[in-house]
Amino acid sequence: MKTSDFWYDLPRRCIAQSPAERRDHSRLMRLDRRTGLTQQLSFFQLPGLLRPGDCLVLNNTRVLPARLIGRRGSGGQAELLLLRDLGEDVWECLAKPGKRIGAGCALDFGDGLLRGSVTAVKPDGLRDIHFEYEGVFLEVLERLGRAPLPPYISERLDDDARYQTIYAKSPGSAAAPTAGLHFTKELLEELSAGGVLVRELTLHIGLGTFRPVQAERIEEHHMHSELCMLPEDTAQAVRETKRRGGRVIAVGTTVCRTLESRVDDQGDVQAGSGWTDIFISPGFTFRAIDGLITNFHLPESTLLMLVSAFAGREHVLRAYEEAVRDGYRFFSFGDAMAIL
Repeated sequence: MKTSDFWYDLPRRCIAQSPAERRDHSRLMRLDRRTGLTQQLSFFQLPGLLRPGDCLVLNNTRVLPARLIGRRGSGGQAELLLLRDLGEDVWECLAKPGKRIGAGCALDFGDGLLRGSVTAVKPDGLRDIHFEYEGVFLEVLERLGRAPLPPYISERLDDDARYQTIYAKSPGSAAAPTAGLHFTKELLEELSAGGVLVRELTLHIGLGTFRPVQAERIEEHHMHSELCMLPEDTAQAVRETKRRGGRVIAVGTTVCRTLESRVDDQGDVQAGSGWTDIFISPGFTFRAIDGLITNFHLPESTLLMLVSAFAGREHVLRAYEEAVRDGYRFFSFGDAMAIL
């Protein structure tokens, strides 16, 4: 298939620049993956779509305050987006202005609280940067860093907590698992009281979430790798749910990718951790999930391809056209879709 097969026209006015006033008061479009029929709801009505015995799986990754703004040793501003911890105080980073941040470049953040030196410039333009500091790195980062909002959001976020899920606990992401931003403590309690199992896993989201597909044909696209961890209690809950005939509902494409990458030859989901570069596109056979809660994604993105694989490209693009026409809010701070 061609990348252009996943294009749709999105007016800029549809791109949400700030979160909804209340998390669970965003809009929710239910899409029937078999018929393509849609239903217009609010997110707080989600419990009415799930059944006792269903298993809802969340990604508990926590977004790092990974955007650093400081100075180059030679003068001038430097901006980093921390992407991946390589160990021994070395991080893989996206750097701006790239042409002025070469190998050996010294960087300073917070008047010496955090110092960096570029140890490598990679072919893809990313930098390996070695940091020096006193104390605990994550505590220094909390003092100096900012939420790494996606490039299509131009407004400043007043409360960085709105770019975290309420259940975020495992730090390591460069972006939020945005399907989870709609949940409140009360909503999760209501789901549990209604007999829905709620379980967690971790996938740390990296640069690939911002990268466009450059290949003309999707088969030529190389998917980025991300670290994921599936605990035994979640894997067991998924297996038991499937055996009972319940549905496994992934909250977000990150949960979907993690679960589908952990399916063994017998079709059972197994616990474990490691890097996944699974690329889900039309033609993929889903063996782990039966439903997907997700936001509305960028044209020609791997996330839109995944959603199209699950619900059918024609159904998805028709639903997206309806969403544009009806004034839904798109992308990270936008509205949601429940595909069941």
